[in-house]
Amino acid sequence: MSSNPIYRREFLEKLGKVSLGAVMAGGLPIQGVSAREQQEGRKWEPVSERKVRVGIVGYGVCRFGAAFGFQDHPNVDIVAVSDLIPERRQGLMKACRCDKSYESLEVLVKDPGIEAVFVATDAPNHVRHCIEVLNHGKHVMTAVPAVFGSIEQAEQLLETVQRTGLKYMMAETSCFRADCYGMRKIYEAGGFGRLVYSEGEYYHYHSTPIDSFKGWRIGMPPLWYPTHSTAYYVGVTSKRFTSVSCIGFNAGFQAYRPGANKYDNRFTDEVALFKTSEGGSSRMLMCKGIQSLIVERGRVFGERGWMDGTEYHGIAKKLPDITRPPLPPGMPAGGHGGSHGLLANEFINSILENREPLVNVYEALAMTVPGIVAHQSALRDGETLKIPQYVRPKA
Repeated sequence: MSSNPIYRREFLEKLGKVSLGAVMAGGLPIQGVSAREQQEGRKWEPVSERKVRVGIVGYGVCRFGAAFGFQDHPNVDIVAVSDLIPERRQGLMKACRCDKSYESLEVLVKDPGIEAVFVATDAPNHVRHCIEVLNHGKHVMTAVPAVFGSIEQAEQLLETVQRTGLKYMMAETSCFRADCYGMRKIYEAGGFGRLVYSEGEYYHYHSTPIDSFKGWRIGMPPLWYPTHSTAYYVGVTSKRFTSVSCIGFNAGFQAYRPGANKYDNRFTDEVALFKTSEGGSSRMLMCKGIQSLIVERGRVFGERGWMDGTEYHGIAKKLPDITRPPLPPGMPAGGHGGSHGLLANEFINSILENREPLVNVYEALAMTVPGIVAHQSALRDGETLKIPQYVRPKA
């Protein structure tokens, strides 16, 4: 390989026919073979024979309580489930093949047989519910976002995780999408150098609000739900956003007219430009007003190379294996680009191996809080604002 930029497609074409093993040994994805096919070609190895006793809470519009596949993981026993609505509670019991349920999270966390809880409840209650779980001596994984519009709640969550010493993980799906996972591995191997610029985009067009518990989604500030985008920097580098300027836009939907929502929010779309701790910049957005567009995607551009999707372009002479980890036999990859199962597996393995999960509380807050500050900037017509820093204390 020369020192000139390497275009992976051209490089593979020059290689001619090579075996699956030879390509994977060299650390490059295989052209024409999907990430899922590569993933299935690798054997899952259990880290323990122990089963983690899990409780699951929440079976709302997205049915997330059962969507991450905990019930299919060989290292999991589903002890009990819960949802406030009896019909949904019954549905969650059936989906998780569990015959025990509780009428609320507050009751479920008192069960001494449960050691970890997946919180798939409404976003405004994520912090309250996670703190309740942690204060009852149980590990917790939560759906996104970590906090909802409140920096004060972020501080409360951080204090609780630090005080209890228990595992906390946010299930940010972009972190285990094939492209973002590959970007992270290449970044860690030095294939990008410092990132000069990055982009994360979450487009979710809907002219009428998606149904939600007590209508929490109706009129929601877009960047209060930022993590599908911000993972394309924080989830790649583990670095931080330090300041932000954000512009909001109103697409004219009914739910965003004056007085139409509980948040007094007029923005359907928010586009933020962040300064990063590497000295670069990052454009992150959440847009609901762009006709018919529903997608999550990102790109990274560094000193030594760049990546758009799963194609690497750069000067690195050897790349790491960017194939996502294999899943246990019979466990579905799930939605959001096949990330659900991998997130559940990561959480369970972090408990079994007694280590920090990938999206721990510091990474979760570093992905979430910048969006809250960005919305404040949008309300101030793009004024540049500083962002609180969440960095693990040095031992």
